[in-house]
Amino acid sequence: MFPMFCLSGLTLFFLGMAINIHSDHILRNLRQTGEVVYKIPRGGLFEYVSGANFFGEIIEWFGYAIATWSLPAFSFAFFTMCSIGPRAFHHHRFYLQKFEDYPRARKALIPFII
Repeated sequence: MFPMFCLSGLTLFFLGMAINIHSDHILRNLRQTGEVVYKIPRGGLFEYVSGANFFGEIIEWFGYAIATWSLPAFSFAFFTMCSIGPRAFHHHRFYLQKFEDYPRARKALIPFII
């Protein structure tokens, strides 16, 4: 029988993976072939945060860390958050500056919080 933290971690891992894959799909389909304009991502968690793909990846690796319950995995999750978390804030700032109609209620990384 799996320990509860392992099952919880795997659940978070697969939830984060699904968010990440769906967000990447939205980003890949923003432009038509040959287009070079910037567009506002819409759909999925992009309705709540500018960095939905980053949020998904952070959730994914913290789920892995919980599932394995190991210091190296927690370290990897922490440093992933430290390296891609700021990218979400930079993207958010760029979108706010670039688009007058960018949703002002949308957060940078964590829905409804920051």
